[in-house]
Order: sequence, then C-alpha cells, then structure tokens
Amino acid sequence: MHIDLSINQPTWDLALMAKPAALQQDWSYGDAVAALGGRVIRAGLVEDGVLVGLAQFTVRRVGGLVGMALCTRGPVWLEAVTPAGKAEAYKALKAGLGLPWPRIVMFTPDEVAAAGVHRMSRVMTGYSTVMLDLTQPAETLLAAADGKWRNRLRSAEKSGAKVVVNGTKLAQYRWLLETEEAQRAERGYRATPAALIPDYIAAKPDRESLIVLRIDEGKQKRAAMLFLIHGCAATYHLGWLDPEFRQSSAHNLLLWQAIERLQQRGVRQLDLGGVNTTSGAGIARFKIGTGGAVTTLAGTYL
Repeated sequence: MHIDLSINQPTWDLALMAKPAALQQDWSYGDAVAALGGRVIRAGLVEDGVLVGLAQFTVRRVGGLVGMALCTRGPVWLEAVTPAGKAEAYKALKAGLGLPWPRIVMFTPDEVAAAGVHRMSRVMTGYSTVMLDLTQPAETLLAAADGKWRNRLRSAEKSGAKVVVNGTKLAQYRWLLETEEAQRAERGYRATPAALIPDYIAAKPDRESLIVLRIDEGKQKRAAMLFLIHGCAATYHLGWLDPEFRQSSAHNLLLWQAIERLQQRGVRQLDLGGVNTTSGAGIARFKIGTGGAVTTLAGTYL
C-alpha cells in the first residue's frame, strides 16, 4: 500500500460517482475550505497498482506550532480492503502527508466498526447521522417511514402547499444563508459556515450540485431546505421554517419532494445529517421518522 499525493480532480470525481461518500471527502468541499483560508491535502491510496481509497485532510496549526491534519469521514474505500491493508494505509498516511514535526494526524472513519484502527487511540466518540438509501423505489422508502411521519406528509400534500424550486444563483438563495446565520446566532448552535456553500458551488463545473426547495404562502416565504449533491451522494445541509408555519408539516413535504428529485438525478444515498436526541430532540425525531438507517460512526482516532 502506498499513497499518491498527485491524484487529480477528474480521477477523484469519477471515483465518487461510483462510490457514495460523505460531503467532507468531496474534492469541491476541499476547494471551498481552501477558499475560506484553510489548507487541504488529498491522497489516493494505491494497492498493487489499483486505486483502492481516497483521503482528504484539512490542515491547521494548533498553538502556532503543531500541524494537525484531520480526515473527516474518510478514507473512502473504493475497493474491498482487508483490515491489515487498511492498517497499512493509515500508517502510510500518517507518515506520508509531508507535514513537518511536530504533527498530529487524525481520522474519523466513515464506518460503524472501523477496521485497521487497532494501532491507534480513539480520542472521541462517534458522530451519529441518518442515512437514506435512495436506490430503493419511492414506494419502499415511504413504507419504511414512521406512520406519523407519513401522515404529516399526506397532510401537507392535501393542504395545497406549493413547493417552489428556488434558483441556484447566489443572489437567489442568499436569503436562506442569511436566515440560517441569524438562526444559529439566536439558538446558539454551531455548524458548517454558511459561507462555505457559495465557494463549494463555485468549485463545481455547474450549479447542478445544489437543490433549494421552498414553500411560499402568497408572496411570503414560509419554509425551505437546501441539499448539496456530491458524486452519487447528497447531504441535507440546512433548513428553515417560519415559526408561524410550524404546524404545517412543510419540511416533510420539502424533504419528500427533494428525495424524488435526487433519485431522478441518480443520487444513491442521502445523508440527513447529525442527530442529537438531547438538545435537538425534535429535529432528531423528524430525521429518524423518515425510516432511514441511524448510523453511529466508530469515532475519531489518533
């Protein structure tokens, strides 16, 4: 096993068109991080001349001295690799990124039971999310949803609420980013900077990597959801609901119509994002109610 630091974007993007991966491992996500002032290192993992994995790291200085590289929800394994092969890959990545000493290299594998990490120390428990398999027929997906979730969807459909496809030029969805930033400040939670989205879209060859759906009432915006497409996967990135519209089940309708559009584009996997049943119980119930797989990853390893 050896690493290839000269891997190019076409090779990377083509690989992720066949293998669903997390947003943080998309090439354009790395470009967006770099546009915001971050540093990114990308590596291909090659075994017997075959590209078997990809690993994208964000790098920063800690205390002005220590270089810390973090591979979030990676590496992405493109082929079947044995636990021994994965252990060898982690070792090669730790040694071969070209970072001077002192350095720290960490991984949060996109696996429930990560193989090959036995030589490392777990320093953080795993992140939990809800994953929807969009290769299933829509009827199967809907049948898997919780009965109350389906009832809310039907109620929203019968209400006559109109779903509008928001434009994908920045000027057309800037309002949602600004609303999200205000919402974060009000509720005191942290998330991926909204400013990353325009840079992410700018790094893509077209705007087909963004879906923004909203519900209007007259001329007033009432609810919206934003999804990012990366390779053959997609991520629900942010949503907003007018407090006066909270009983409308608008997000059930928006998410269902987004699923239909994503399937039409050939997206195979939808990541609904983190679930926190303590501080975000309502959002967690909404995501879990879709019937998607609640997935808790192995954790962060050093």
